[in-house]
Amino acid sequence: MQEYVKKQQNLCKRFGAEYYASPLDLRIGISEQLLNNNKVYPINGLRIVPEGNTTGWYIWGGEKEPSLDDNFFQPLCLTHIDYHCSDIIGYLGLSPGWRFLIAPNYEDVWFDSNLLNYQK
Repeated sequence: MQEYVKKQQNLCKRFGAEYYASPLDLRIGISEQLLNNNKVYPINGLRIVPEGNTTGWYIWGGEKEPSLDDNFFQPLCLTHIDYHCSDIIGYLGLSPGWRFLIAPNYEDVWFDSNLLNYQK
């Protein structure tokens, strides 16, 4: 756990972002194509304001924006993230409004204020 937090805090510092914890007992929404450690690049992530037992993170693979289909994202407790998509662990400390896109030898991280107004 401490290793995750340190990795996340370092990434936030690198991008000038506020650290915002993603507790391991909470959930993310992850697309099916990234489950079971499948590698569908690029890997995209965005964080809205968390509600209930979620972190506010939505993670998907591929070039396009995520589907609006209610079943596109599957809930995943962060205690299982190492097995399913360990590449994203460092980014999960970014606060709501942040996005990332990663692929081998590529990383883009940016703030999108529109995400702060998003209602799930």
